[in-house]
Amino acid sequence: MRALSSLLFVGLLAGSVAPASAQTAAKTDSLAIRKIYDEALLRGQSYDNLRYLCQKIGGRLAGSPQAALAVEWGKLTMEKAGCFDKVYLQECLVPHWVRGAKEKGQIIGNKGKSISVAVCALGNSVSTPNNKPLRAGVVEVKSLAELKALPDAAVKGKFIFFNRPFDDALIEPGAAYGAAGDQRRSGPAEAGRRGAVGALVRSLTAAHDNYPHTGTTSYGDTPTKVPGAALSTVAADQLSQLLAADPGLQFELEMSCQMLPDEKSYNVIGEVRGSTYPEQVITVGGHLDSWDLAQGAHDDGTGVVQSMEALRLLKAAGLRPERTVRAVLFMNEENGTRGGEKYADQARQNHETHLAAIESDGGGFTPRGFTVEATPAVFRKVAAWKPLLRPYLADELLPGHSGTDIEPLSEKVHPTALFGYKCDSQRYFDLHHTANDTFEQVNKRELELGGAAMATLIYLLGKYGL
Repeated sequence: MRALSSLLFVGLLAGSVAPASAQTAAKTDSLAIRKIYDEALLRGQSYDNLRYLCQKIGGRLAGSPQAALAVEWGKLTMEKAGCFDKVYLQECLVPHWVRGAKEKGQIIGNKGKSISVAVCALGNSVSTPNNKPLRAGVVEVKSLAELKALPDAAVKGKFIFFNRPFDDALIEPGAAYGAAGDQRRSGPAEAGRRGAVGALVRSLTAAHDNYPHTGTTSYGDTPTKVPGAALSTVAADQLSQLLAADPGLQFELEMSCQMLPDEKSYNVIGEVRGSTYPEQVITVGGHLDSWDLAQGAHDDGTGVVQSMEALRLLKAAGLRPERTVRAVLFMNEENGTRGGEKYADQARQNHETHLAAIESDGGGFTPRGFTVEATPAVFRKVAAWKPLLRPYLADELLPGHSGTDIEPLSEKVHPTALFGYKCDSQRYFDLHHTANDTFEQVNKRELELGGAAMATLIYLLGKYGL
């Protein structure tokens, strides 16, 4: 039965003639998947687990005491789930950046009048000099290329204000995020390289509100590190308008963030040994760390609880994976990716065979399907499962990025396929990296449906392989 091509499901469910064995397989799979969804919708545990993670532990930036508590919680929760053959920790060193006192930002006009605006430090940023207020003029640009074209005299001693908004014409918000993201990742480094004193970056969101969005910035080999801060979109629009009326206005920024020595932390791993092909590994995971502004609910508490729950759902439905499955709670996705790198390094050192990896890191909204990174031949095999996912409205299987934590696996152990959990993303970047990413923003039914979709994909991968 395992050798039977899953392409037969397509013909069967489209109404064409298929062998009796294929009909039996399709019926068996349909019933199994229904059991998974019944368990998730009637007795799902993701929502309660998320409530504890968000409300009892909260924001858990790598290296923080809260991140350490989250590791303990993840291990204990997996052990209590009763569905794993073993649960263990995988040590990794992670960066330890701290935000410090609440940041302050002010627009100061030529008559000394000031307006306070919503700002926050970008992750891994340096502080303002001596943690004191830094005041300077402002130069607005829309891109790194525009900054590069400016003469040195126009840049030196100023704040560079990167004000490129989301492209709202793009249907997928993730595409707009990717297009605007270079100003946050590289803006402060390029500003320092040109002699500016700091960088102000429009928050990466289409929402028009007063929640500044943090996120990692990288200095690379820049010799001069200058502070980088995000402005809320309301603040960015206000600064742009006032700057147009008064090019001589100044901005005052105060931040006390700092980078401390690396800290020891851990990935949390729960493993179910495959009944028939234990040497073939399927990884499913999300990242346990989060930014420190809120509770890290959608980013990525939902992915963490869904990954654990997927294995519990399979056991509750009486389904033992034929391949080994690991639920991995990765540490340090947000500002270093050390956990993902360590997991891939260890897999390579152990000469493991990885069939597939799945990551949930796009929020806990209504499931739509999965993005797939695989060869065309493997993609066709996966696409044959669409009819089984269709009744649950999770049958979108599209080429696309899978996830940051599982990316290192593709370089180091070469899995046959990588998958990214795909959900309705229209609201994700309203909350992403903000103080508004709280438990109350997550819908229980949407969250539990996502865990069921992930369990379904694991079931099919475990049974049929690729």
